[in-house]
Amino acid sequence: MSGTLDGRELILGVTGSIAAYKAVYLLRELTRGGARVTVCLSEHAREFVGPLTFRTLSGRPVLTDLFDPQSDAAVEHVALAEQAAAVLVAPATANVLAKAARGIADDFLTTLLLAARCPVIMAPAMDGGMWTHPAVADNVATLRARGVVVLEPDAGPLASGLSARGRLPDVDAIIEAVLGALTPARDLAGERVVVTAGPTREPIDPVRYISNRSSGRMGYALAAAAVRRGAEVTLVSGPTALRPPAAAAFVPVQTAEEMREAVLQHAARASIVIKAAAVADYRVRHPAEQKIKGKHELTLELTPNPDILAEVAARAAGGFIVGFAAETHDVVAHARAKLEAKGIDLLVANDVSRRDIGFDAADNEVLLIDRWGGSRPLPRMPKTAVADAILDEILALRAAHPAPKAVR
Repeated sequence: MSGTLDGRELILGVTGSIAAYKAVYLLRELTRGGARVTVCLSEHAREFVGPLTFRTLSGRPVLTDLFDPQSDAAVEHVALAEQAAAVLVAPATANVLAKAARGIADDFLTTLLLAARCPVIMAPAMDGGMWTHPAVADNVATLRARGVVVLEPDAGPLASGLSARGRLPDVDAIIEAVLGALTPARDLAGERVVVTAGPTREPIDPVRYISNRSSGRMGYALAAAAVRRGAEVTLVSGPTALRPPAAAAFVPVQTAEEMREAVLQHAARASIVIKAAAVADYRVRHPAEQKIKGKHELTLELTPNPDILAEVAARAAGGFIVGFAAETHDVVAHARAKLEAKGIDLLVANDVSRRDIGFDAADNEVLLIDRWGGSRPLPRMPKTAVADAILDEILALRAAHPAPKAVR
């Protein structure tokens, strides 16, 4: 499976930044994704988070800067750097960026960086003004010229009280960068992919709306995976708290009507359309122009929203169409009925009555049902892994059934 962390050997370097505590959450997500992670702490990092925390979460000894080149363990640790699938430094301070750029190896982490023969990803974190300093800019340019992936830090409030660019990137963005570095094949190069994500909001009045519990994480994971694998991606998203992949064209929408207009516009040129959004089935026929006041009984007249998935499938000219079914009971029966009714190629069904998967969860457990009579269950796994499995299935089905679809 392309772009997953399952079974990958990673080294996580943590340096002396107030953001070191975020590396704990990062480690948890990496291990949840199936990676085997060895943590290396700089001397100053241990002032913020102790080795015991990382050892408990990783289940492995934590490397420190107590480097004794005469010991057998030291040689093994350097060998580990040579065998690792990737080295990730998060947070990466201005100091470690400078050392790595100049080839300085005066502690365990910087020695590992010199020994590494694998992708290196650095997620910077530093105080206000430092990221734009000419010396830091030169070091970052040097590292990027050597092939090191140096992420852009986020902007916002910093530990000093200043507000500037220097915050550690979001954990999801860091993992996306690691997955991108580990993706060996760009098997979606040349594809135009449209992904929808998130809920829609149907207004009742200017301050209230009808919506659902969709977080958008599955759709965003699909968009990020398609970008990593070389596709030209358009992400049409309802309101979420997520950050879209930087390389994807992003189209934010609010209502089902807005989503329909955006999807139909972009799907006409797409070779793959993945409708992961949880579109509201109904909208208020006549939303109030002013905020509704009072504590009286209220009757809303609802009218059906357009069936975007069926409309896209009917208009498709050879594009591969994927839909999602969020069910609470009789999942398989409802999913098969929806697949046939919509006239699509692949349907991804999941049981949203469970709290550990689906809505508001980082994991999913789904059933893939295709129009050729096949079905494939995917066990519970992080949504990033589910996304790659869905893309793998699309490519496999297209290879097995290359003939154009019949006119529907």
